[in-house]
Amino acid sequence: MAGDELAAFRERWRKEITSKNDGQPLVCSSSPSCSIAGQSSQRYFKDSKNIKKTCIPSKTVDCTNNETSLPEGGEGAATESEEQPEYVSIARSLLDGRTSPLLDRIEEERKRRKRRYHSETGVCSSSLQQLQPQTRARKTEELVDQLIQDLNEVNDIPFFDVELPYELALKIFQYLNCTELGRCAQVSRAWRVLAEDCVLWFRMCTKEGYHQDASVSDSPCWKSTLRDCRNSARTVRSNWKNRVGSISQLQFELGKVLCDVSSCDNFVLAGYTSGDVRLWDTLHWDSAASYLKCNGLSANTEPRPHVSRVQVSGAVAAAAYEDGCVDVWSTETGGEPIHHYQSPGRIQTLALSCDSPVLASSAGPDVRLDCADGRGYWRTLYQTHVPKPVESLVVVPGRRQELPLAALAAGESLYLLDPREEQPRVLHSVYEHPITCLDASQAHAAFGVKRSGWAMHDGGNKVHVCSLETGKPVASVGSSPGDFTCINLRDSPPHLLVCGNKDRRVRVFDLRSGSSVASLYAHHLGVTAVQADDWKLVSGGGEGLVCVWEMRMGTKLWETHNRHPVRHVRFSTRTLLTANVPDDKSPRGACITDDDLTAHRRHRGVVCHYDFSEDALSQDHVLPICRSDFAESSGYNYNIGLAVPYDRLSGSHPSH
Repeated sequence: MAGDELAAFRERWRKEITSKNDGQPLVCSSSPSCSIAGQSSQRYFKDSKNIKKTCIPSKTVDCTNNETSLPEGGEGAATESEEQPEYVSIARSLLDGRTSPLLDRIEEERKRRKRRYHSETGVCSSSLQQLQPQTRARKTEELVDQLIQDLNEVNDIPFFDVELPYELALKIFQYLNCTELGRCAQVSRAWRVLAEDCVLWFRMCTKEGYHQDASVSDSPCWKSTLRDCRNSARTVRSNWKNRVGSISQLQFELGKVLCDVSSCDNFVLAGYTSGDVRLWDTLHWDSAASYLKCNGLSANTEPRPHVSRVQVSGAVAAAAYEDGCVDVWSTETGGEPIHHYQSPGRIQTLALSCDSPVLASSAGPDVRLDCADGRGYWRTLYQTHVPKPVESLVVVPGRRQELPLAALAAGESLYLLDPREEQPRVLHSVYEHPITCLDASQAHAAFGVKRSGWAMHDGGNKVHVCSLETGKPVASVGSSPGDFTCINLRDSPPHLLVCGNKDRRVRVFDLRSGSSVASLYAHHLGVTAVQADDWKLVSGGGEGLVCVWEMRMGTKLWETHNRHPVRHVRFSTRTLLTANVPDDKSPRGACITDDDLTAHRRHRGVVCHYDFSEDALSQDHVLPICRSDFAESSGYNYNIGLAVPYDRLSGSHPSH
């Protein structure tokens, strides 16, 4: 456009401003001061640099009446300029080529701050005096520079008022955490709608480990759900530290000694010397223990063989007997076994995958791998023979859609069983350095190596970690004169390994640096079971003691004791399961099948379930023995019925 088109543009702008001001004309005289090349504002900015500014109509002051008058408009124009909105004044300033009044305020504020700074410090402001002419020169700059500066510094549209597509804005907001979303919700209404979107809070909830199997539509407000989950987790953590919750003993019929215990999620499986196998669902206590029927061969044998090993997962449960039989049940239906096979020898090790129906067993040097297909039919996937008897066997987790893998320790060798290979692959083998314990995660295998003779001068017994994919060593930690008895790598936090030793210590190692994170002295008969998470550690010993530790501080929070060695320890966020299994399955002296209940309790073993999500004042917090009365036989020689937990009594006496 030429100069006349610019004048027409200014005239239309002036009419719009006049119409917004109740139809009163605005007195403003200006001449074309810029030219617009093209129809875009960018070309307008470029060509306007070549136009000279014109004089602004000046005001005349009447000294007699102390009034200010305009050349054309009189008192009406003065009244109009006082009552007009601020944005009209800004628009008139831009039309007249004058500097924005807000920019003048900014310059005045800058000068005021500079004067205050120099008055406080007492420093000469000679440099500022040199900048004052430059400040005055800015007011005479060209219109395009003033307009750009006004838009960028004064009248810039904030980012939160810019309209973006909702999906794009949601994509940006998903990188913020909970605190940042809360701050963004206070910016504007548009940002509040984005910051409280259910998709964002649902992803944050699942990212923190809550409601992993839920969908977005399962909750009307995922923000409130996340808040409730965090409050509940904080309460559970406090209950863990203070030993507040309910305690239950998973007891079974009289005359049976506990042989082995396994747990996974909310399922607990126990095998007894009578040949019975019992399954508990701790999530639904109203349902009684499931009676899992054994196979016909073991059921018709007199006396029935003892249960040697049990394993349970979320879908199936398995038990091995002394006569070499193995039964597999479904945890949903129970009843009759869904799979059964007979081994020529006694089953020494039994392993079940925690996330897929894969069962591995060994009888001496013979190893067998069974799995179920998509239709539920079980078949033998792999059979092999190793030179020495198998002492430890684990199924590698996290291979749901792939062929299963199993790691086993036999003598001083560590093998990896892969159904795609004819022979087991040797991962580690050192002559006269036997493997004492074994565990495996999705990518690594950890095993304790016993060293003797000249090797003891090279640091003592070690725990080696190797890669299951390449077979190469990843780390070697530990330096102990005692043998490592238990390792937990699968349930440990990332890059951490927790293990127990015969030297009475529980150790936590950082696999990245190979250094020791914690070394806790607890069990005088050696450590038999361990598990740790990001802040606590639970250990069990041969003397029957279960200890709960605060791992970062290295302090013991509390402990509990039972008669027999601790053979199983497993905890989740809210629960803890411990099993004290007797070493002697056929105790001498008093026959536990008789009515001597004291002898029966002494020899049978015990399985304890702790729930830290319940209130300590609830009835379930009291041990079952303390809830008995005179009429119940389970109370035998105690005969007490306490109204509050016995360990919280302060000088009071029971009423009975």
